[in-house]
Amino acid sequence: MYNRMYLLRFPKESLGQPIICNLVKRYDIEFNILKADIFLQQDGVMVLELSGHKKNVQAGINYIKKQGITVETLATVITRDDEKCFQCGACTGLCATGALAIKRPEMAVLFDPEKCTGCGLCVTVCPVRAMAITLDPQSITRE
Repeated sequence: MYNRMYLLRFPKESLGQPIICNLVKRYDIEFNILKADIFLQQDGVMVLELSGHKKNVQAGINYIKKQGITVETLATVITRDDEKCFQCGACTGLCATGALAIKRPEMAVLFDPEKCTGCGLCVTVCPVRAMAITLDPQSITRE
C-alpha cells in the first residue's frame, strides 16, 4: 500500500466538482481529509492523505492536476516515544526499509530514523501508539 500526504490548492472555478469522489471511483484510491478550508466563490485548500497502489495514486494526482488544482507533496516524519514502546516488534514486520528492526539476541526493537521513508505503516499497527507521524514543514514540494 502506497501512502502519501498532499496539499491541494483549489481555484474557485474548480469548486462544485466531485473531484475526491472521482479519485475513489476511477482510481481505487482511499482518502483521508486531514484539513480543508473550502468556501463558495473563494480559492480552497485541503490537506489530503491518499492510499492505494502507487500507479493508481499517481494517476489520481495527474487527474487532479488536469482539473486545475495545484498539488504539493507533504513529507512525513515518523517518531517513536521510547517510554511508550514496550518492544513488541509488531512494527518491524511492516517496515520495508529496515528502519525498524529487531536486534538479536536481546530482542530489542531498534528505530533508525535515517532509513525511514515516512510511509506510516508502523503507526497503524503499534498497539500502544508509540509511533507517531507528523508533517515535515521543511519538505513541501510541488508535484
